[in-house]
Amino acid sequence: MPEPLKKPVSAFTKKPKALEVTAGSLAEFVAEVGKADAKVKWQKDGKDIQASDKHRITSEGVQHKLVVNNVTKDDEVGYAVISGTSKVKFELKIKEEDGKGSPEVPAAPTPAAPAAPAAPATPAAPAAPAAPAEQKENVAASSPVLSTPSENAPVTGTEEDQSKTTPPSPGGAEGPPSPQLPNDTQDEKPSDSARKNSVWSQGEGPTEEGEKLDNSKQSTLFTEQPHSGTVTVGGDITFVAKVETKDLLRKPNAKWFKGKWMDLASKAGKHLQLKESFDRLSRTHTFEMQIIKAKENYAGNYRCEVTWKDKFDSCSFDLEVIEAPEVQQIDIRAAFKRRAAPVSGTDGQEDAGELDFSGLLKHREVKDENTEPDVDVWELLKGAQPHEYEKIAFEHGITDLRGLLRRLKKIKREEKKSAAFAKVLEPGYQVERGDKIRFVVDLADPTVDLKWYRNGQEIRPGPKYIFEHKGTLRMLTIKNCTKADDAAYQVSAGDEKSTTELFVKEPPILITRELEDTDGLVGERVELECEVSEENAHLKWYKNGVELGVSSKYRFRTEGTKHWLIIPEAAKTDTGSYSVKTAGGQSTAALKVEMTPLKILQGLTDQVAKVGQQAVLQCEMSLANLPGKWYKNGQVIYPTDHVKISHRGRIHKLVVEKAALDDDGAYTFVPEGYTVNLGAKLRMIDPPKLYLESLTKSPEIVVVAGSKLRLDIPVSGEPMPRIIWMKGDKAILESGNRVRAESFPDHTSMVIDVAEKDDSGVYKIVVQNEAGEDSAILKIKVVDVPDPPPAPIVTEVGGDWCSMMWNPPDYDGNSPILGYIIERKKKQSSRWMRLNFDLCKEMTFEPKNMIEGIPYEVQVIAVNAIGMSRPSDPSKAFVPLAPTSEPTLLASDGVTDTSVSLKWRPPERIGAAGLDGYLIEYCLEGKDEWIVANPELTDKTKYTINGLPTGEKIHVRVKAVNAAGESPPISIAQSILVKEVVEPPKIRLPRQLRQTYIRKVGESLNLMIPFQGKPRPKVNWTKDGGPLDLSTISIRNTETDTVIFVRKTERYHSGNYELTVQVEKLEDKATIVIQIVEKPGAPFTVQIVEVWDTNVELAWTPPKDNGNAAITGYTIQKADKKTMDWYTVVDHYHRTNCFIPDLIVGNEYYFRVFAENMCGLSDEATKTKNCALIQKQGLSLKSPEYNDFDFNETPKFTHPLINTIAVSGYNATLNCSVRGFPKPIITWMKNRMVIENNPRYRMFANQGVCTLEIRKPSPYDGGLYTCKAINPLGEDEVECKMEVKVAQ
Repeated sequence: MPEPLKKPVSAFTKKPKALEVTAGSLAEFVAEVGKADAKVKWQKDGKDIQASDKHRITSEGVQHKLVVNNVTKDDEVGYAVISGTSKVKFELKIKEEDGKGSPEVPAAPTPAAPAAPAAPATPAAPAAPAAPAEQKENVAASSPVLSTPSENAPVTGTEEDQSKTTPPSPGGAEGPPSPQLPNDTQDEKPSDSARKNSVWSQGEGPTEEGEKLDNSKQSTLFTEQPHSGTVTVGGDITFVAKVETKDLLRKPNAKWFKGKWMDLASKAGKHLQLKESFDRLSRTHTFEMQIIKAKENYAGNYRCEVTWKDKFDSCSFDLEVIEAPEVQQIDIRAAFKRRAAPVSGTDGQEDAGELDFSGLLKHREVKDENTEPDVDVWELLKGAQPHEYEKIAFEHGITDLRGLLRRLKKIKREEKKSAAFAKVLEPGYQVERGDKIRFVVDLADPTVDLKWYRNGQEIRPGPKYIFEHKGTLRMLTIKNCTKADDAAYQVSAGDEKSTTELFVKEPPILITRELEDTDGLVGERVELECEVSEENAHLKWYKNGVELGVSSKYRFRTEGTKHWLIIPEAAKTDTGSYSVKTAGGQSTAALKVEMTPLKILQGLTDQVAKVGQQAVLQCEMSLANLPGKWYKNGQVIYPTDHVKISHRGRIHKLVVEKAALDDDGAYTFVPEGYTVNLGAKLRMIDPPKLYLESLTKSPEIVVVAGSKLRLDIPVSGEPMPRIIWMKGDKAILESGNRVRAESFPDHTSMVIDVAEKDDSGVYKIVVQNEAGEDSAILKIKVVDVPDPPPAPIVTEVGGDWCSMMWNPPDYDGNSPILGYIIERKKKQSSRWMRLNFDLCKEMTFEPKNMIEGIPYEVQVIAVNAIGMSRPSDPSKAFVPLAPTSEPTLLASDGVTDTSVSLKWRPPERIGAAGLDGYLIEYCLEGKDEWIVANPELTDKTKYTINGLPTGEKIHVRVKAVNAAGESPPISIAQSILVKEVVEPPKIRLPRQLRQTYIRKVGESLNLMIPFQGKPRPKVNWTKDGGPLDLSTISIRNTETDTVIFVRKTERYHSGNYELTVQVEKLEDKATIVIQIVEKPGAPFTVQIVEVWDTNVELAWTPPKDNGNAAITGYTIQKADKKTMDWYTVVDHYHRTNCFIPDLIVGNEYYFRVFAENMCGLSDEATKTKNCALIQKQGLSLKSPEYNDFDFNETPKFTHPLINTIAVSGYNATLNCSVRGFPKPIITWMKNRMVIENNPRYRMFANQGVCTLEIRKPSPYDGGLYTCKAINPLGEDEVECKMEVKVAQ
């Protein structure tokens, strides 16, 4: 689970409250911020408010006011004040004068506390009772109560947190966490990311900006997205995502994540189950994630991702795990029923900031208060979730929900006694900045291991953190607390933890030295000075209550904590009251500017003198003979031999002979009768000097980057010399942040807080004053970890290795590079793996043991004596690929005078790079040059090298080529002579042609007869000793076979065909007998030989045309002269006479005979000329009666379809059998879709056996197949599943 985030700090120190005012009056909202220069803006109903007669906006220091004049019902909306990332919401309610507003029913008497203003809705608060985040304004709150935010509750002084909701810390105190009401000072700072994936609190919907953002993100695959949910500890919850696949050919792939990267597929088990199903009718895939017996640490952000080919869709949602509070059994309805309560905008009440449901229930019918509850409402509330409290209170008439919360706050919860702590930390501590704070816990077992943490990081003892123990007490003392110490602290003892929060309070900016009343003369420079408690404080100057700005009339100056208001040339109008204001107070002084007739023509000037020199102070007045007095440090000076005072006309002079050090001071001349005084300082100076003996005698000062360096150098000189630190031509200022100079009366310092590599170099220090100067040179060397090397370059790639090189880093950290660390990772992974345990001294490396075909990246880390650099940029992705092994079974397949034919088999190992083709090379015997025979790669395993010199011997070799390069070659050990060898001709007659080859008239004749012989044999065909008729017979000859082809055979194509193959004087012959047959003609004559009783004897002669095939039999049929319907009496009869018995007495019969050969019955039959009469001879024939058999039957499958697994690329068949009469119509379906006019499928039905042949199926052909039989009596169907697997 992610670490708990630090609770955001509000920009507001005081927040505006909700007000209820009378229509026509004014409403004033006040807000205070932590910084005087913070920008503040006000909003009304989500829109910025501009200053006008209706809305007056003022600001004084840290205080900001919004005044709404002449309020009306239109002003009864939501307001907000924004500063930085903090936003506070509040409301203005209007009531009519003289009771014209909506009537209020007085509240029923109840022992609960008086009514309080509406509680704030807190969007960022957890949706269930969870451990509360302590409020800085109320650290010592010890009785948290249930949080019941309402969707319709008014928002009062609520801040919207622009960061994501802080999850509860897992390390809190033992026992079930106590839910807490949202405080009106709780800060919420909504950010874009929080609006995008936030979990809204109960009763509060997303903001308008969040809705727009949600609507702008349209789903591309989801038809139903999983929604955020809440579950109690130990409960179950299911998240459902649906994807419609009507336009998708295959099933999409769905993944569930927690947080950013955790794939939940690997976490499935007892508490997490992932399911998926498919609805065939709606073509919808349903993906479910079920959490069983939820725990508190299951809470967080989850994500569902669906991918299909190049389509992608993602949806985030949140899970909140809550624990229902355990409270005592009380009758809530009896204690907290009331009708209405007035809304108060004042603060200071006990329940200020709690929810007010009176507005929600204004128009609700008032129920009888005396009606006793029919159900135990407390049991309902105890088993309900917090967001259901409002609904239950509404249904059962509990309107005083604030009183309910007050009572719940007083209920004592049973606390689980800690096994490790006898006393735990308080919920919160507060300390002034600069003070120290001590955390104390009492251990039940003093031997247990104790650790302290700050924001999840373990605290180590040091000058700032002091660990103490006294008996079973364990103490942590934090000295000199700063704003950085404002954090969450935790102490762990074994498996138990105790958590608290420290708040460091910033002191207000105070005026430490007040303004002083000042008098000035017209045209003189006037300065007003004050001093505050903090440097860089923000002050505002006022004259007679009006704020002053920078102009030519007024100037402002700041030095540290001192601030001046300067009037360069005072005027009479500058007389008035001047004040300065800070966040912590203000100071006021009076300035009086008067006119004077006395002019000072020459004032006193400061003098600098060395010991023993003469010092002269002289001034000139506009009035002559104006006496005056000289003062030194406020004491009157009288003339002596050492100090001489003279006055001549308008010039007054003070001469100090042989000035000494004690003559240093402030001298003043005051004209008699005037308040004007002239002052000057006489300073004694001494040449400055630097004392470097305190520094090390090393030629340079070495400091590690990131550490602090402070150089203290003693300095002497009077007056205090001016000290300048310089690096190159750039001076180091005292006002610098990281690198600064500091001056003291007896020494100077240069401080580098965090040393960086740019701080290396030569530094010069110069001290000077009026008496002279001194200087010194210092050399500082900052050592650091080196910069990251440039991205490495992969120069060569093998099957499981690669070669890489890199350049050294541009900056070695002022320390020699000791070596390099090499790391690699798969491109799609984020985990780097170190490859070398010992530092690599060279700038080349060869990683090994990589998986062939997987993309990799490598990076380099430089190491010096200080440490390791950051990793370099990853190299370009590369894929380890290896050439195939050499081809196999290379052999010569034929040689001619100018060519050599080769054949071979593919390599035994091909690898991930596949096989692009083959490269054939040959070399003439006695030479070393290999010549490429095929400019382009061939993918066949045979090749003929043409254009070779006759009689030469050559060596040949074949290489397999893929993306990784060429494989090792395979060659024939012996050389090949380029000269054709005579091979006697030999005809290889196929087995079926070694006997008479029979075809029917009209069929095609296509015979291929292979032969061998070299050089290419000559082929000759003859028929019955004569040449062929090439107009009807086609002959095609190749080097190894000959083909005879007749498109449509006739009887005259029958005969003996002789094939002759000749090579030079050698030849071979073969004879092929071809017989073309057709149906025979009818018998020549048919006669009735004799008729007796019920018998007839027939005789006939064979047909003249037997169809070029032997007669195999005859078929005899009879027909009654009355109907002339012919019925077969005998078939396949071999003789030419026949005896036909059992004829019907009294009927006359005709007879006919068909001839039959291997092609079938003759097309016509020969009929007897006369009929045969079966005469009656006193016999009576009584024909038996027969009932016709009903052959009708509904279709029924006697053999079902069987589930089949087919191999891709090989034909597959599905078979079943059906019976039924009339003959049923057979229909085949795939996935319930009828198969029609698809050449990939062939359907057969023979004697009730139904066959579906699928030609070379692919995985797409897998599915549910159905065979359906239909006739007028009904229908039946069978089905099976077929899976198509790809051959490995």
